[in-house]
Amino acid sequence: MPSPPVQFRSKGDAILNGVKSRCPQCGEGALFDAWLKVTPECGRCGEELHHERAQDFPPYITITIVGHIVVTLLMIAEASYEWSMGTHLMIWIPLTVILTLALMQPVKGGVVGLQWAIGMFGFGGSEEQVG
Repeated sequence: MPSPPVQFRSKGDAILNGVKSRCPQCGEGALFDAWLKVTPECGRCGEELHHERAQDFPPYITITIVGHIVVTLLMIAEASYEWSMGTHLMIWIPLTVILTLALMQPVKGGVVGLQWAIGMFGFGGSEEQVG
């Protein structure tokens, strides 16, 4: 028996709620139990969130964002200043690590919100549904 169609879910709202580490459905409950561990269900509305399968996509997006930021700043600095290699290392390595750690959870939340909005991986009522 086919599963019922997923009711309309706003992709923008779901992604924004996820970026804010909130439940993609109600926007109030916490999305994460720990730094990157998604809670099995929302504590406010009861929406099941254990279906998420973000896996490698959030790190890929994070690497792309951080890479664009750091390489752009590096090129500007290289063209404008004559810094030693040690100065470059002291600036770009910590900046890369800090940006990566700061963006990973919001990006994963956004991916989970998108998965929920389009009914992927069981969010639509069927485990077989892939998008």
